[in-house]
Amino acid sequence: MVDAFKSIDLFAGAGGLSCGLQKAGFHPIFAAEINETYAATYERNHPGIPVAKKDIRDLSDQEVLDATGLKPGELDLLAGGPPCQGFSINAPIRSLDDQRNHLFKEYLRIAKALRPKVLIIENVPGIISLGKGTVVKAIYEELDSMGYSVQHKILFAGHYGVPQMRFRTVFIAARDRGTIFFPTPEYNSTARANFFGAKELCFNATNFIDQHLKPQTSTWNAISDLPELRPGDSIDAGKYTSPPLSDYQNILREGSERLYNHTCAKLGKQNLERLKYIPQGGSWRDIPHDLLPAGLKRARRSDHTKRYGRLHPDQLCSTILTKCDPHWGSFFHPTQDRAISVREAARIQSFPDNYIFTGNLTTQYEQVGNAVPPLMAAAIGRSVKRMIS
Repeated sequence: MVDAFKSIDLFAGAGGLSCGLQKAGFHPIFAAEINETYAATYERNHPGIPVAKKDIRDLSDQEVLDATGLKPGELDLLAGGPPCQGFSINAPIRSLDDQRNHLFKEYLRIAKALRPKVLIIENVPGIISLGKGTVVKAIYEELDSMGYSVQHKILFAGHYGVPQMRFRTVFIAARDRGTIFFPTPEYNSTARANFFGAKELCFNATNFIDQHLKPQTSTWNAISDLPELRPGDSIDAGKYTSPPLSDYQNILREGSERLYNHTCAKLGKQNLERLKYIPQGGSWRDIPHDLLPAGLKRARRSDHTKRYGRLHPDQLCSTILTKCDPHWGSFFHPTQDRAISVREAARIQSFPDNYIFTGNLTTQYEQVGNAVPPLMAAAIGRSVKRMIS
């Protein structure tokens, strides 16, 4: 580990970003996460790494330097995703007045003290249009004043082997105005991006076909080997009942002899009745009108396209949210009459099976949904290594 690239993860959550960066050859040496349950998950999966369990506004620059033994300029990579609730297109208020949207300034404060060779800021696509672009402008101006070159892209998780329709905005900055590299698509995966900046900032896989892209990873590639469950069932530290059935499963099961967090939420009688009518790839439109929730009875059929959806095994999963609740998306299992389990959500996020989530069922789903997909983080990490090298 002595010769490994060193990284620090701020707003670390359960550690998806650190998990992926480790796969790319980075060794995390410090993390900060205010939520104690999320921090406990980070500590369990990254033993020996100091985690500051506090508000970043209370985290002093000197505290980070003391905990890591670093001097300014020695750190290879500072990474983090300031909380994005205020940026999200799903949030009811998207305003510069939302205090959550100013935490990126605290991230930059620590960056000034550490002066890493490279830094990463990741967030939701909605950050691009927030305040009519003033947040993006502020990030660029601040990093430029610190002597960094900076670029940003909207990356699609499917391009890096993640079986999910997930987009993230990623800023990469290089000290001494160095050259910046973003990971180009590795998988022939597509999804419709209907947010501001998508055309200019997203990679188009069709432009990379000559690079022999791998086939898209499907939902079934991710979860087909996992044991059957009934609503409310749980398998934790249980045995696998099937060998790996895909290359993806082989990768995620490596080093894991037991199955953890394979737990799903209970379903009420009404949802169980609705499920009978929803085919693979179907949604609320397939449910008889008299069985629909009151709100959907009034909905136009062009609205809420993914609500009460059953996943199609050959397609990508919806974006994994902090609640795999059928009312908010397509989270019913492709072949079983239940919602997907925490482990299935983690598989779809590309967490390895030996990554164990702590806390109750609600917080486990939250941790998975808030995370950066590790395979996507690994692709970013490989690009950063290229920059540093």
